[in-house]
Amino acid sequence: MSKDSTLRGVRVVSLALNLPGPAAIMRLAQMGATCTKVNPPQGDPMAHYTPEGYETLHKGVKQISCDLKDPKGQKTLHQLLGKTDVLLTSFRPSALTKLGLSWKTLHLQFPKLSCVSVVGAPGSLAEIPGHDLTYQAEVNLVPGMNLPASLFADMGGAMMASEAVLKATLIQRSSGQGSFHEVALSDSAAWLALPRQWGMTLPKGAVGGAHAGYKVYACKNGRVAVAALEPHFAKSLCDAAGIQVKDPKSLFAKSTHVAIANFLASKTRQQLDKLAAEKDIPLMTLPKAS
Repeated sequence: MSKDSTLRGVRVVSLALNLPGPAAIMRLAQMGATCTKVNPPQGDPMAHYTPEGYETLHKGVKQISCDLKDPKGQKTLHQLLGKTDVLLTSFRPSALTKLGLSWKTLHLQFPKLSCVSVVGAPGSLAEIPGHDLTYQAEVNLVPGMNLPASLFADMGGAMMASEAVLKATLIQRSSGQGSFHEVALSDSAAWLALPRQWGMTLPKGAVGGAHAGYKVYACKNGRVAVAALEPHFAKSLCDAAGIQVKDPKSLFAKSTHVAIANFLASKTRQQLDKLAAEKDIPLMTLPKAS
């Protein structure tokens, strides 16, 4: 992603560890914010289980080590906060209180400082332990025994946290005062799960496999993800496959599924890539599943 100047001049300090905080600070740095990451003496756990990812998320971010349980570390942090616009945290509220970093305490000491607090669940539920997997499971994004394809709650929470920093910046510029914003990963998961709650991605839904133009099929030397959902794309696909479609409902018929599957199974990835370009069909060819 390219860097812009939306947050140029905005100073962000992050105490947030693991994925959501670093992913948020990456976005903020890309928007031009001056970002400083404060790590505990033992470092961020994420740096140990994915060094490459950690490096990517912290490009352009200054990192310092600071023991917040030590008076010297507290002094270092407070000196930093005196020159900071937004503080990003990911501790439970009780932990922040123990460290003297509750919003009430911070706001008294630094009236212009805003705080974005990333928590697992909102309000009184913030003390309950959880992780990306539990938040996705709670909103039915883990329907089988396999783990989710990505850490959607964490990454969605990172986007919400960057939005909260933007909101805090607007408030500070208009009022001159800092503001508090809570971002819950469970809320992020719930937001991402809305299409499933509406039935869209369930097996009977149009983008859950019921529509013949929106599925993953086998081809001669791999797979093909077909996204011919809109009528004109679906018509192009059916025309290429030699299938007569009388009305939109035909795309939900079993016979249409079978006909498209047979057509795609007879083509190689190279042939389908060429067909997509020539006929303006949205599809992506993939290697065979490992």
